[in-house]
Amino acid sequence: MMGEMETAEIDDILDDWFIESLKSYKDLHVYQLEHPTQVIEWTSGKTVCVAGYSSSKNELLELRLPLKLLADENKGLCAERDFKVVHGGFSEGPVRCLRHIPGTRCLVTNDGLSSDLQLWDLGGDDSDVIRRTGSVQGMSPSQTGSRIAAPPSTSPQVLHGAQSSSVQLTQLTTGQTLYRLEADSADPLSSLKFVSETAFLASCCNGTVYLADARTSAAPQASPPPASAGEPVLWWTDVSVAPQQSCCGVIRISSSGQAVVSDLRNLGGTVCQAQLEVQTSPWKLEDVTVSWAPALDSCFSASGFSGLVQIYDTGGWRTELQDAQPLFQHAGHAVSPQHGGDSAPTVVTSHAWHPERPRTLLSAASDGSVHVWDWVEPETS
Repeated sequence: MMGEMETAEIDDILDDWFIESLKSYKDLHVYQLEHPTQVIEWTSGKTVCVAGYSSSKNELLELRLPLKLLADENKGLCAERDFKVVHGGFSEGPVRCLRHIPGTRCLVTNDGLSSDLQLWDLGGDDSDVIRRTGSVQGMSPSQTGSRIAAPPSTSPQVLHGAQSSSVQLTQLTTGQTLYRLEADSADPLSSLKFVSETAFLASCCNGTVYLADARTSAAPQASPPPASAGEPVLWWTDVSVAPQQSCCGVIRISSSGQAVVSDLRNLGGTVCQAQLEVQTSPWKLEDVTVSWAPALDSCFSASGFSGLVQIYDTGGWRTELQDAQPLFQHAGHAVSPQHGGDSAPTVVTSHAWHPERPRTLLSAASDGSVHVWDWVEPETS
């Protein structure tokens, strides 16, 4: 009897959310993976790569987005509404980090167990198989894995490292080390990201960030973590480099929900800050994703704190700490039919903005669901 009541309650929640979604989304498409993914990487404006993270063999897939989503006109005449697997392969271990090398059909992955990288050929028109082609050895042992970034050029290079003292730029065709970051400490990294062809930001889990240029041997510019009250916290960082953005903003979000925005030209200063409406918990590094919107000025997204993807607009924030409400929340994963009963709550495992479509995002959750959605900005009263 209780089971029937819970099922009916879940059905009511799904119905309510579906009705609400009709006015909240311009498009919404759902796909179900056999196993959940923690990585979402665009390989073009129409295709994306995902991969599993279980301890055994995992699928590595390149998916094409639903053609109905990509159609600018006459969407009703477009029959194909589903994701399509265009290339696929298998990894013998988990995939915790994945990056596509721009201008190539090459992928670089890390298993989250060491600092070594795995290299992959995505395949082409003549083959639908993603195959392993080689590896790159990391500088130091690691139990949390390496962060990876690729420069925005056609040169097959990759920036990688597990700690601030082990970041290196490697030429993929030869394996040659082109650059090493000279950092005084060995703090675990939360992310690496290029801000130009050669300059990059190395962000640490404790909130410290290093701004460096791979063309020079000069010491990097180091910025300490933002001030925070209470227990030591984890920090997740992203930097905006899109030409649509008014400045190169650096967003740092702590495990206690504090969000601090700085200007890349003055990393020690605070442009604005806020306390986010998120669940606080002893999070792990791989739980949370923070990302600036590449084509929507002053907006960023955060996920991993719950079953939601939250979008915030920093346009009205001030230098003094204040509470901030999300501009939009994607709750589709939280109301999944598999979320209920004695099962663990569904949490978002990753999300990514479309590189060109301003309000289109892709998100994945612990139940294996993948959603691509184009949200509508709520009307202000």
